[in-house]
Amino acid sequence: MNRNTRTFVVVGIAIAVAALASFGAYQAIKAMPVREVEVRSLYQVVAVSDMPTGSLVTKDYVKLVAWPASSPVSKGFTKIEDVLNRGLIDSVAANEPLTESKLAPLAAGAGLPPSITEGMRALSVRVNDVIGVAGFVVPGTHVDVMVTLGQADKSSMTRVVLSDVQVLTAGTRYDQDKARDGQPIPTSVVTLLLTPADAEKLTLASHEGQIMLTLRNPMDRKKTETSGIRTGALLGGAPPAPVVRTVENRKVYVPPPPPPPPAPVVSKIYTVEAIRAAKRSEEVVR
Repeated sequence: MNRNTRTFVVVGIAIAVAALASFGAYQAIKAMPVREVEVRSLYQVVAVSDMPTGSLVTKDYVKLVAWPASSPVSKGFTKIEDVLNRGLIDSVAANEPLTESKLAPLAAGAGLPPSITEGMRALSVRVNDVIGVAGFVVPGTHVDVMVTLGQADKSSMTRVVLSDVQVLTAGTRYDQDKARDGQPIPTSVVTLLLTPADAEKLTLASHEGQIMLTLRNPMDRKKTETSGIRTGALLGGAPPAPVVRTVENRKVYVPPPPPPPPAPVVSKIYTVEAIRAAKRSEEVVR
């Protein structure tokens, strides 16, 4: 037997032994019993599909799913009966657990009223494409409210009267689906979430002047503080502030006096020396 033949025989024997060992290990592992580790779980109420704000929860919209007991949902529900006939005050995605913070009380019903925070009020104002920022004033956004008072003269004034106001609805929509997609909602009415005092300001501003909404960045929550602007200042000169006088314990605002008339323009005088034949004279030219 030559050298090459011996090499092939040794390699073949090694391959056969490795194959038999692998087959034996596979059979041994296959014969081992399966050990199932029991995971302790509980049931959690989740949404079957997406539900917008204001929806009334019924049996068709929720289901029970197994949930790890080691990571329970804070203020969640384990019984479907606990969430039935309650309105949503915030939108819920499919398979998202329902929590107490997203549901209105049982007697509150559904729709917009349950989404109004306690102590706040909802007030609707009429808008157009310009006032409503081309339809981008949508539910969930925040705006400032400006008002222009006075006639088209130096007494008119524009100023921010409400700052960082939340928009509840745009028309009849109070869900934020389009707001998340960045799509405008053309509408003629928007509803704002206000304190009672701010609701009075907005009502008076709508009655006495023209309002305008300015859209804010959602991360910018600082209060807008301005002194307003008058027509005179807009055209290049700040008029004097109105005078306040007290007459019989009442403050009376006296409008500022009109600006003084411009000084007359005095033309310059020139003297011209005229020579006519042998005569010489001086003439005044204005």
